Amino acid sequence: MKIDVAIAGAGPAGLAAAIHAARAGLSVAVFDREELPRDKACGEGLMPSGLQALERLGARAALSPADWAPIRGIRYVQEDGTALEGRLPGDGGIGVRRTALAQALLDTARTAGVSVLARTAVRAHHRSDAAVHLDTDAGTWEAAVLVAADGLASPLRAAEGLDLPARGPRRYGLRQHMRLRPWTDFVEVHLSDGLEAYVTPAGPERVGVAFLWEDGRVPPQISWPSLVHRVPALAAQMQGAESDSTPRGAGPLRRRVRARVRPRFVLLGDAAGYVDAITGEGLSLALVCAEALGACLPDAVSRGGEPAAFRPYLATCRREYRRYAVVASTVLALARHPRLRRAALATLGLSPEVFSWLLAHTVA
Repeated sequence: MKIDVAIAGAGPAGLAAAIHAARAGLSVAVFDREELPRDKACGEGLMPSGLQALERLGARAALSPADWAPIRGIRYVQEDGTALEGRLPGDGGIGVRRTALAQALLDTARTAGVSVLARTAVRAHHRSDAAVHLDTDAGTWEAAVLVAADGLASPLRAAEGLDLPARGPRRYGLRQHMRLRPWTDFVEVHLSDGLEAYVTPAGPERVGVAFLWEDGRVPPQISWPSLVHRVPALAAQMQGAESDSTPRGAGPLRRRVRARVRPRFVLLGDAAGYVDAITGEGLSLALVCAEALGACLPDAVSRGGEPAAFRPYLATCRREYRRYAVVASTVLALARHPRLRRAALATLGLSPEVFSWLLAHTVA
């Protein structure tokens, strides 16, 4: 099979790029080794920029009202109950069940003419002057460009030799949903020494709870109940609630790359580098960068996958990742030093409008 664009990974980034490319007139196939729609550990928050990108795709209308809820702002809650909150700009964002978002993008991609192959792994690939040759569970394929959107531990990134060693302590996450009416339309971030808990409304009767921690900062025998127990205020809110999903973990989170582009080859989404989930920007970053890549792909295909054709995409990546990396690294530094974090939040609490301004210029 010969196609213009092959995409490995049917997550939000891969499907969004596929939709943009197909609407530009390219032949596109998406390969994923798992059943679709695929679930994974995710904070499930779409900030305003990501929500706008989803609307431009036309996929928001495909979301069921049962699978999303509005997010008006972000609230940081400290151990003593003191809190700092700020509102997101405009109409804010949404919290959305990951599988529902994936299904909406999957339906939109198929409507756009994308071939989506579930339970079909890309086993190997090699690049030549003429094409990228793919060995898949559905036979051999040739593409003008291969997009690797295959996640944090991207096998294609490793095969291309683009991994760099990650610096600093390793961080991990664990997420589960509870069948519970959200008690706020803010994302709540509960802070404690060595652990953060994120509560995201993900439907009118569902909240997603994600824990993040650093290697060595929590006991080695980790379980969902033990993590909940470490955040008493959250445990009280969830008392008696039934689970609405099974726990899913992720990590190590930090990933570094040598480059995002090779001839006929480009990294996208988490495969293109990742700092941390602490600011909840992953989905928005993926959709914004996928849109930029989709705009480049017609030119990239016509030019035989020349790296220069991806410059507009790389410029968007650098801008978005730089902003995300600065914010994530700053928040991580505060999380690692509780005394400094308490002082910083107390200072910001004196001027809530300043915190809202910061949100509008960082995570939004």
